[in-house]
Amino acid sequence: MSNKILVVDDEEHILTLIKFNLEQAGFEVVSANDGEEALAKVEIERPDLIVLDLMLPKKDGMEVCKELRLQRNVTPILMVTAKDDEFDKVLGLELGADDYMTKPFSPREVVARVKAILRRSKIVETPVQQVEETDAIRIADLKVLPEYYEAYVADEKLELTPKEFELLYYLVKNKGRVLTRDQLLSAVWNYDFAGDTRIVDVHISHLREKIERDTKKPVYIKTIRGLGYKLEEPRLDE
Repeated sequence: MSNKILVVDDEEHILTLIKFNLEQAGFEVVSANDGEEALAKVEIERPDLIVLDLMLPKKDGMEVCKELRLQRNVTPILMVTAKDDEFDKVLGLELGADDYMTKPFSPREVVARVKAILRRSKIVETPVQQVEETDAIRIADLKVLPEYYEAYVADEKLELTPKEFELLYYLVKNKGRVLTRDQLLSAVWNYDFAGDTRIVDVHISHLREKIERDTKKPVYIKTIRGLGYKLEEPRLDE
């Protein structure tokens, strides 16, 4: 079964171009022309990924992204805009977008980004079988299943975006090591946002909200002042 992509853009020629190229790449594509229609289509169509334009009628892309994440919908989002504005880029990622690209772009780039996000989120080849506990990485009450892009705290499944999971997994793999913000940017975001360490802080904050009992006194993800972050096993007295 092919993955379903929702493309949201109010410019018909761009919508048609993206739709055509994604279909040529083997995806099923549905579309919407404004933010309200996009939210309705997400409910009806249950897409595997959303290509979301920033500047939309009725509700803009930021509002759509924010509403979906508030609803705990973790469908991957590729944000698209004509603006090449650093503020918009960071804000989009703060609200839960998984990737970001600016117009003009080549249709080939869109297809490549979509495939990359789906690979990261393991939606392309999610096995329908019981998770093997032997695959789990355990740190106190935290359990991470790399092959399934899943994580649990006290056996409660966490609703993580693909990028949040990648960050958590990298921290878990490097348990006990101090990781600088630049190291995390390079490992999790590659070169796309080089030097923009605010993105790391935002995602760390999101992770803490999901895995820590008290975000003001985190026991898993510790801030190392002036350097970065470290994931460690909670002490018994914490």
